[in-house]
Amino acid sequence: MPYPRQFVTIPLAETPAVPDGLTATVPRELVHRASVAETFLTGANRTGTDRFTVFAQWPRAHQLHVSSDRSTYEPLLVAETVRQAGALLAHTAYGVPLGHQFVLRELRINTRPGQLAVGAVPAEPVLHITVSDIDQRGGRPAGFRYDADVRLGGERVATGHIAVTWTNEAVYRRLRGGRTATTVSALPVPPGLAPAEVDRALPADVVLAPADHHGRWRLRVDTGHAVFFDHPLDHVPGMLLLEAARQAARTRTRNRRRRPVSFLAVFHQYAELDQLTWIDVVDGEGVNGTGVQVLGRQGESTVFECEVGTEGR
Repeated sequence: MPYPRQFVTIPLAETPAVPDGLTATVPRELVHRASVAETFLTGANRTGTDRFTVFAQWPRAHQLHVSSDRSTYEPLLVAETVRQAGALLAHTAYGVPLGHQFVLRELRINTRPGQLAVGAVPAEPVLHITVSDIDQRGGRPAGFRYDADVRLGGERVATGHIAVTWTNEAVYRRLRGGRTATTVSALPVPPGLAPAEVDRALPADVVLAPADHHGRWRLRVDTGHAVFFDHPLDHVPGMLLLEAARQAARTRTRNRRRRPVSFLAVFHQYAELDQLTWIDVVDGEGVNGTGVQVLGRQGESTVFECEVGTEGR
């Protein structure tokens, strides 16, 4: 059976009337979040074949995604918003059932920090999405790539590209060998680096712990963290790995006034909760001479790699 080609909208006729200027988020299930506070999308519509406009709202304060002085939106907020857009479109425009398990394969985010200032009201970015390379299996989509042009007030503030696949629950459980959030426990959380060293305000948001040599850290996996583990998971989430790359870049950037502005990440396999994860900075800089190369390893396997691009403040 071919997958639906019409965008499925949420019926609004039965929702309570709200004052002008107020709105609501999309249902949290559609973006794979348990918390409404971590749901950033407010709607979407189709603009052409495999083209969409997605609407979002960013809070003026956030534990992770707004700078500690509440002046700037963080690049990882852009990454999370673009990720949520893909989940929303997969479920509503391509007929992917709720309950399917999504796997992030690649992520590219480039931001313009000068355009990401926090204003007097929550920002309302608009994402122009183009879907491509739809992977068809048995007449149904099993994954796609998409590009995002992120704009605020009509001005481009970021671009993104994501490759994602998905599978039904039964297949996922076979792939995971029965590992679930209830059968797998994370390792004890070691003491972390000083928050200021990784440009974080709270010790709980530090995801790196000292290791045995320079340029290496142990990943701190705190399953009680309300953002990274918005709901129980059987593996380390991709956003936690990206934050580890961000923090590693902050510790290794020679000029501390340089800030992370872009991420080019490839996720090779699941990072398991009950195995040590090591975060390594590779010698040499990015292709533009302004980035940091970061690897995440478990045992002899590389679970992800990421180039973090930086620029001066």
